[in-house]
Amino acid sequence: MGGQKKQNNFVLQAGILAAAGMIVKVISLIYRSPLLSIIGLEGNGYYSEAINIYTIILLISSYSIPSAISKVIAQKMAFKEYQNAQRVFRCALLYVLIVGGVASIATFAAASWLVGEHSVVALRVLAPTIFFSGFLGVFRGYFQAHGSMMHTSLSQILEQILNAVVSILAAYLLMKTVAEKDQTTQAIYGSAGSALGTGAGVVTALLFMLAMYMLNRQMIDRRVRYDRTKEIDSYGEITKTIFTVVTPFILSTFIYNCSTVVNMKIYKWILMDFKNVDYVTVAIDYGIFATQAVSVVNIPIAIASAMSSATIPGVATSYVRKEYKKTRKQVTKAIRMTMLVSIPAAMGLGLLAQPVMQFIFPQKDSLEKASGLLAALAVSVVLYGLSTLTNAVLQGIGRVNTPVIHAAVALVIQMAALIAMLLYTDLNLYALVCANIIYSLVVCILNQISVRKHLKYKQEMMKTFVKPLVSAVVMGAVAFGVYHGLYLILPVSRIVLLIAIGLGACVYFVMILFIGGVNEQELRAFPKGAMLVHVAQKLHLLKQTR
Repeated sequence: MGGQKKQNNFVLQAGILAAAGMIVKVISLIYRSPLLSIIGLEGNGYYSEAINIYTIILLISSYSIPSAISKVIAQKMAFKEYQNAQRVFRCALLYVLIVGGVASIATFAAASWLVGEHSVVALRVLAPTIFFSGFLGVFRGYFQAHGSMMHTSLSQILEQILNAVVSILAAYLLMKTVAEKDQTTQAIYGSAGSALGTGAGVVTALLFMLAMYMLNRQMIDRRVRYDRTKEIDSYGEITKTIFTVVTPFILSTFIYNCSTVVNMKIYKWILMDFKNVDYVTVAIDYGIFATQAVSVVNIPIAIASAMSSATIPGVATSYVRKEYKKTRKQVTKAIRMTMLVSIPAAMGLGLLAQPVMQFIFPQKDSLEKASGLLAALAVSVVLYGLSTLTNAVLQGIGRVNTPVIHAAVALVIQMAALIAMLLYTDLNLYALVCANIIYSLVVCILNQISVRKHLKYKQEMMKTFVKPLVSAVVMGAVAFGVYHGLYLILPVSRIVLLIAIGLGACVYFVMILFIGGVNEQELRAFPKGAMLVHVAQKLHLLKQTR
């Protein structure tokens, strides 16, 4: 009974983090459209280049901290070693103080080497944010290890809200100060304003997490005070452990995500040096791909990332206790929940790419290109969902080097494919799409093989993949037909799209329950799960439970 309760809690916490991830991505999309209207495609291109480099440095210095720290602390908590858990927390703060500080200063100093001349200002504005992000990551990892995803979720939402507000205001005000200057200068200032919003969001989230920690300080101190652990780890041992765990996490996350920067550099190099395309055009086109198409695709992928973060503490705890059956059940639940969302999301984005893009980014000069890219990228939702999740599983069971190797292999393969496609075809931006799909597919396959090997895990296919796919096909057909049918009568794209999405979601809900693709326990894990269960029971799609 107790094990079942803990299992339900794991699913609930994962659902909370996934819901927060969705909210964050939605906020991100809502503000990007007015921001794009302010800074223009050129400013967006410069910002995209700066944010890509910033992201990769962040990945190296601090982005992996929450997952790594939550794993180490969760293992200490599993044996009620509260003193050691607190020591890990303190050492982690010192770690990010040093690493984050060095990374922040280095980024500011080397900005002109890292990006094109028009993106330097934006990258330098972003540089201090790297320092604060490290501390934010430690606090998030600490609370995740304690099984509380609510604090992390709220901080993520606050971060994105402040990011949105400050980005728009700062971009507008900065561009206003150079209104008499040329378009390129205005675009540079606009991209810098966008970067200011990123920093404001991180600082706000950090202050919130610090406040939450102080509110829980008495409970934390009480646990530590009454801890009777005989073996207290030295700070030297803990530092060594942190480096041992964090380094593979960083390498894995870096290689897993650096494909974006690598692809950007290869794309710009080949188009500018071999195809004689000018820098501004290349920056604009890449901005359409990265800021518009990829941003929309990242919404459902965020659920997988949230699921991954929520998975690591539970998997690490059960695995270190040698509860292998429980570990396999957690993996099954995590993959199943991810696919329940990822598969219909991919289907919907693929079939309704143009109206979705028009709804979010109505700018006519980029709509057609962005819509085509989105439709082609849709399949990557499923692949990135699986690969991200299995990365977390392998890290959680101590196979921290395995995802690094898999990501490196995938990176080499997709680099070779991208270079060949750009040199010998006219795919251009679609070559980037193909490279993304190839990369995620290779990682996905290799990770699945390793999970099967090390956990003796056999992936259930029917309920995890087939039933969501069948339900998604029916949903897609209904949504596509409703949209195009209603549009002939009511040519207002946004209203018609919302109706089509709403009906499609209802159809998917009914279908997945009708064919037995989800049970009551899994349904309760989703946001408003109790309400969904009630509706399902009223419709006689779910058996009544006591």
